Amino acid sequence: MNSVRATSRRPRRVSRPRPVQPERNNQERDEDVPADMVAEESGPGAQNSPYQLRRKSLLPKRTAACPAKTNMEGASTSATEDFGHRAKRARVSGKSQDLTAAPAEHYLEEKLPDEVVLKIFSYLLEQDLCRAACVCKRFSELANDPILWKRLYMDVFEYTRPMMHPEAGKFFQINPEEYEQPNPWKESFQQLYKGAHVKTGFAEHFYSNPARYKGRENMLYYDTIEDALGGVQEAHFDGLIFVHSGVYTDEWIYIESPITMIGAAPGKVADKVIIENTRDSTFVFMEGSEDAYVGYMTIKFNPDDKSAQHHNAHHCLEITVNCSPSIDHCIIRSTCTVGSAVCVSGQGACPTIKHCNISDCENVGLYITDHAQGIYEDNEISNNALAGIWVKNHGNPIIRRNHIHHGRDVGVFTFDHGMGYFESCNIHRNRIAGFEVKAYANPTVVRCEIHHGQTGGIYVHEKGRGQFIENKIYANNFAGVWITSNSDPTIRNKIHDGRDGGICIFNGGRGLLEENDIFRNAQAGVLISTNSHPVLRKNRIFDGFAAGALCNSRKQDIISINVGQLAG
Repeated sequence: MNSVRATSRRPRRVSRPRPVQPERNNQERDEDVPADMVAEESGPGAQNSPYQLRRKSLLPKRTAACPAKTNMEGASTSATEDFGHRAKRARVSGKSQDLTAAPAEHYLEEKLPDEVVLKIFSYLLEQDLCRAACVCKRFSELANDPILWKRLYMDVFEYTRPMMHPEAGKFFQINPEEYEQPNPWKESFQQLYKGAHVKTGFAEHFYSNPARYKGRENMLYYDTIEDALGGVQEAHFDGLIFVHSGVYTDEWIYIESPITMIGAAPGKVADKVIIENTRDSTFVFMEGSEDAYVGYMTIKFNPDDKSAQHHNAHHCLEITVNCSPSIDHCIIRSTCTVGSAVCVSGQGACPTIKHCNISDCENVGLYITDHAQGIYEDNEISNNALAGIWVKNHGNPIIRRNHIHHGRDVGVFTFDHGMGYFESCNIHRNRIAGFEVKAYANPTVVRCEIHHGQTGGIYVHEKGRGQFIENKIYANNFAGVWITSNSDPTIRNKIHDGRDGGICIFNGGRGLLEENDIFRNAQAGVLISTNSHPVLRKNRIFDGFAAGALCNSRKQDIISINVGQLAG
């Protein structure tokens, strides 16, 4: 019995198994540990194996990779389709170790669908979007998507179309579909980014919500234009001011530095940004505003007492000595029955006024006097109670391509030594003459169209002068050109289809009438009355419905007549 027991115990002692590890560890070993590591652990000296520590250090990395693998498989029908070949398991040796799973960054940069990336980018402001563009080539392309920048752009500037600002004093809107650059919204954003913004009530909103506008700390917001001008004086910013949609009333806007002020609104910008004054001139430009710019807004002078005499010194725009601001794409209105809508006065006053609408004013539209000059191009001047343009007292402007029409008085009136160069203007349907010259005024009028005047085309009287060259003067109710009372202009034009005579000279009128084409007028092509002394040379007078040239003056009063063709 004892021998049997002894014999039976020996096999048990030989085959006695090692203690069994918990089931969880076996699963970890089966799933996560390479086969060669398992073999090494089960061999002699496994208790002191260095690979136990290495295996434990691998487990968190392999475990962290598993959720990414699950998500990636859910995002695609095949893990191989999203990531290419499956990554090899970590190879462990005494010298080196390779990581196994592709990092999440690889997925974000290369495999995440464009639509998802764009959706994420749509929550970024401009500075963060620019930082994202630096991550990789793909992010750079997506972060420059025009739709993203259009949303940001319209949120900041309100413009419906990009406003380009390539250089100082130059602004223009473009059609993004026709622009040569792929992302005009971003380009315009960069050009306009350093400006301050004026919008009633928005400054408090902006500064009380710092989290919402994080990343826009460099932007400045003001409630009034006066506050923004104060910020320029205190050097808080460089002087670019955006005035947003709204009506700004009775602010004291005196400009004596080279600021830039532009309206910012959707659609037709000038209609949405309105600056008006009821007591004083709305804008006053003073010495120091040589390079100032005001554009894309409506400027009004609307006093309560519209006939008060002191308003003679008040205007929508007052431009004084030694300043040369630019006024661009503005609508200018004055309801005052005295003064003018725009007054340019004094030596060195030399503004540039372009693409403006000076209309429906209850007195003079544009008034240039006292040696003032300036460039006035592509403006529309219409339906003003007095002259569309007054030039007097040695005022000497350059006026090109202006549309001056439907005035309730004369279109252009130069008098009291007024001068000026007028080129390619369209002057028509004014109640009196299209162009009037008086009292030693001496303008130069070139290649203009002066037509459909309710009284006449050009009226030169009371010692007026002037050079009228290569103009088209037609379809006026009375004479195309009147010359009277010792006036002495130079006339070299096409004068036709008048409902009266072509040129009428009477009451001591003089002048040089040279190389004119005078035709199809209802009365005489040239009518010379008593005591007039013109010089006619190389004129072509034809196809008239009355006499070609009719002289009621003494023969010795007419210095020279040379008529090319006459047809009665």
